[in-house]
Amino acid sequence: MIVTVTPNPSLDRTLHLPALRPGEVNRATSTMTEPSGKGVNVALALHGAGHATRAVLPVGGSVGAEIASALEGFGLDTIGVPVAGSVRSNVTLVEADGRSTKVNEPGPFLSEDEVDALCAAALADAADWVVWAGSLPAGFAPARLAAAVDEARAAGRRVAVDASGAAMTAVLAGGSPHLIKPNLDELADATGATPATLADVVDAARSLRVDTVLVSLGGDGAVLVTSDLALHGTAPVDRVVNTVGAGDALLAGYLAACSDGPADALASALRFGATAVEHEGTLIGVPDPQRPVRIGPARGDLRLG
Repeated sequence: MIVTVTPNPSLDRTLHLPALRPGEVNRATSTMTEPSGKGVNVALALHGAGHATRAVLPVGGSVGAEIASALEGFGLDTIGVPVAGSVRSNVTLVEADGRSTKVNEPGPFLSEDEVDALCAAALADAADWVVWAGSLPAGFAPARLAAAVDEARAAGRRVAVDASGAAMTAVLAGGSPHLIKPNLDELADATGATPATLADVVDAARSLRVDTVLVSLGGDGAVLVTSDLALHGTAPVDRVVNTVGAGDALLAGYLAACSDGPADALASALRFGATAVEHEGTLIGVPDPQRPVRIGPARGDLRLG
């Protein structure tokens, strides 16, 4: 079982429009409302592909109740931790060329007791992985996230973290996760240098001294780095519809196949991610296991972007 924890979930409303024109009236061609947040997205992708997973998240206010109801409707095993504040709503504007613009609310303030309850719920039952993913709401200190990672490791869980900024800094300083999944900007933020080539990505990932680093590179695919290997892979995409949640799907795909070996796990990650960008929302169903991918050593001066 894979447990995901989303400290700051959301109800995401996605509006599709031909092109975003700031300062003008924009008319959407279609809309979609989904429960979201990085950990929720990972759990839904795993659940949709038939993998045992549980989503842990704070639930508060009418939006929180709507998220909990939607996850129940999907049949996803969920632990909702009651909080006094109201869970947030986010809006994503997706243009016809696939470019996305997000407007995210800050989310509720969590008390110390509510944060502790969320951390305890993550360890309520035995699991192979605990995945901490997404931003931290007010009241949830980065140092507490690092402590939660330590608690999960002490309980015998493998721990993955997909975070950024101060949260990732704290985790790298003291939490010692088994896996992190930064994108290129987050990797640059964590290391203080912007990678320009695959070789730079590998060097930056290894400088973080984490067992496994899965770096999402957008249209350039992904890089998987451990102490003794570095792989780069891509998966062709017929048409980019919506890039929101693609990194979450990538992480889900890796976790779904991590016991099969690094190359197979990276291939699975790429298939999940490619499937995600071809869908309007963040619910992707079952990726095609025969979808072609290209995987090889991550070395040389191949420039990114």
